[in-house]
Amino acid sequence: MSGQPLPCAPQEIGSLFLFEKLTPEQLGRLCAEGRVEQFEPGPVYTEGEPATCFYVMLEGTVVLYRRVGGDDVEVTRTSQRGVYAGSMQAYLGDRVRQVYNNSMRVTEPTRFFVLPADTFAGIMQEWFPMAVHLLEGLFFGSKNTQRAIGQRERLLALGSLSAGLTHELNNPAAAAVRATATLRERVGKMRHKLAVIAQGSYSPEVMANLIDLQERTAERVAKAPTLSPLEASDREDALTDWLDDHGIPDGWRIAPAFVQAGLDEDWLDQVAAAVDEELLPSAVGWLNYTVETELLMDEINDSTARISHLVDAAKQYSQLDRAPFQNADVHELLDSTLLMLSGKIGRRIKVVKDYDRTLPRIPAYPAELNQVWTNLIDNAVSAMNSTGGEGTLTVRTARDHDRLLVEFRDTGVGIPAEDRGRIFDPFFTTKPVGEGTGLGLDISWRIVVNKHHGSIQVESEPGDTRFQVLLPLTAVEEESA
Repeated sequence: MSGQPLPCAPQEIGSLFLFEKLTPEQLGRLCAEGRVEQFEPGPVYTEGEPATCFYVMLEGTVVLYRRVGGDDVEVTRTSQRGVYAGSMQAYLGDRVRQVYNNSMRVTEPTRFFVLPADTFAGIMQEWFPMAVHLLEGLFFGSKNTQRAIGQRERLLALGSLSAGLTHELNNPAAAAVRATATLRERVGKMRHKLAVIAQGSYSPEVMANLIDLQERTAERVAKAPTLSPLEASDREDALTDWLDDHGIPDGWRIAPAFVQAGLDEDWLDQVAAAVDEELLPSAVGWLNYTVETELLMDEINDSTARISHLVDAAKQYSQLDRAPFQNADVHELLDSTLLMLSGKIGRRIKVVKDYDRTLPRIPAYPAELNQVWTNLIDNAVSAMNSTGGEGTLTVRTARDHDRLLVEFRDTGVGIPAEDRGRIFDPFFTTKPVGEGTGLGLDISWRIVVNKHHGSIQVESEPGDTRFQVLLPLTAVEEESA
């Protein structure tokens, strides 16, 4: 918006600390190419609009604020004469998107000296060439440093996650290898037992009965119910007694596999009725191998499915095969991060998922949100490890008006009141030396606030710390971080 134009006096302009070292000729040029304007209470410019002017306050009161999610967050309020704002990066030209990085309003009639952005850039380049070079170096150097630090944090997280993923993959892989070796042995014994049976003088009808029993046994294994330990123990005792009564050697060894496969005394009675008494021990032994091979194949299937699930979670976490910006399901992102960090979380920390599954997908950068979740979960685990390594991590999602809430709650030591205002500052950490860079929360804040136009806040007391991330439900025009 425009203010009321007023006369520009070089002497008044020269009394501002920003211009006090300029010559009368330079002050005259400023007044000739700039202007003095008075603004009534209200907005002067709005965040995200093209940055067209550089403002220096002559008198009055200004408030600078930023839009965070659906709220206006005040950054600065001052009546200090000479403060400036607006197109302060105009000297960088087209190398940087020239928009206002915040909003400004005045709370009382306020006078500004106003320079057009192009004029400000030209005067800077002409009058202060060395200073411009230094400022360019600081600006782009800071951007590069932030990018390098972010990459370093991602690499550190990746190293930790890789170790955890390797551990998680090793268990099902080792189980599949063991089951495969045992399966090979059982199949060999089954072939041998079948050869022994085939050498007997059994009619085709008896052999057909055995094959039918084998098929029905395999079907029973696939439909085996889940028993409690007490139920399984009682059934094993009953099957052992049945096998012993029918002259089956080592019945106590066979019974557990039969119980796991869902077989009972009624089924064994069907087997006894289907074959002659002298064939029963061989038939039961052969069917035992059938049960064991089916159970081993189930174990291999479960192990390989677990491996596949872990690989899918790793892909979901890294977002390697997906677009950087997309409509994402935060629950999928949270689940993949929790799975990737399960090794670090450990068995002594209970994880509770309190999800609102009715929440819609949201426009987001999923890989970067996963980095936020990683940082917040890592901090929660560290806080609980410092109090004995036990506790509860609760991950909650909910709708908060026009935003989506993701809350991480831990039962750790808490954040001291004197530190809460600094935890999002770069390089600030409460962890012991060597255990934290102090950049995790700073990076998380920039990803949530700058990249997603959301907000992140913390509430903490001993035994109850909550980090709350609020993200817009609808797309907001992207702003560079």
